[in-house]
Amino acid sequence: MVIARRHFLQLATSAAGLLPLTGIATAEDAYPSHPIRLIVGFTPGAASDIAARLFAKGASGILGQPVIVENKPGAAGSIAGQYVAHAANDGYTLFLFALSTLTNEIVNPTPSFDVSKDLAPIGLLATGTIVLAVNPASHVHRVAELVALAKSKPGEVLYGSTGVGSIPQLAAEMFAQRAGVKLTHVPYPGSPQITGDLIAGHITMSFNMASAMIGQIEAGQLSALAIAADKRAGALPGVPTMAEAGIPDFDTSLWLGLAAPAGTPRPVLEKLANAARQAVHSPDALEILHKQGYEANDADPDKFAAFIHSEFERWSGVMRAAGMKS
Repeated sequence: MVIARRHFLQLATSAAGLLPLTGIATAEDAYPSHPIRLIVGFTPGAASDIAARLFAKGASGILGQPVIVENKPGAAGSIAGQYVAHAANDGYTLFLFALSTLTNEIVNPTPSFDVSKDLAPIGLLATGTIVLAVNPASHVHRVAELVALAKSKPGEVLYGSTGVGSIPQLAAEMFAQRAGVKLTHVPYPGSPQITGDLIAGHITMSFNMASAMIGQIEAGQLSALAIAADKRAGALPGVPTMAEAGIPDFDTSLWLGLAAPAGTPRPVLEKLANAARQAVHSPDALEILHKQGYEANDADPDKFAAFIHSEFERWSGVMRAAGMKS
């Protein structure tokens, strides 16, 4: 009787020890069992928001649960990033990770969260085209002519951006470093104001998202000199790359990805990455992304983690060379 009772207790103890592991596996297998929130750090209607909603629409059908987009704009996406970084790591709160969020952390001496420690990468969703444009009245038709103008008038060539650490500024600073010229930064609250002043001739040049300027370029109000990427853009096939224009190794493409709070189970991350791949490669999503100047990517947690690290190193170097601070 004593032996039987002891054997029963041993079995019970072993079973009790297995319960948590069995429960976790079951929860991951059943994921998702209720709606998922996707937190976006930009206003509704922005190109990043459009990409987020494309993912949400496609992933909802793939995962069998609604993916609900919530906008929490501010601080180049860092407000939304901080919110997700402190959320439960169960896969039900996701973050639309943009390049601007990463560069904001680099330029900010006291970031509100640590991208590398507080977020778990899911995958790269899409990359967006950045265009170098000037006012046609400037009589600058090629990148070489812009470089010559900037060298003849050090500091007098004005460029517009959406603020310190923004991609338009980083692209312009990289251009200045590679071309050996001095430019003067003029910050604006948004892309529409940059485009308006560029058309009016108040600034000389700007690197900006293709979707913010493509209408004006097609109408002849702006002249596109180059694509700031390693290949031509489908939306502007006649515009050369920066390498073709004489400045090699110049890629300042915008990118958008997905992340979750650190500690989110790997099976959940992989399930979300698989849903992302399918969602952004649907015919409807590809067409909409193309019109916005974006191209779909294949989401993968490990590749995205390595990509984020490489981007952090690259832009940190550009900012140090430019003496940029928050």
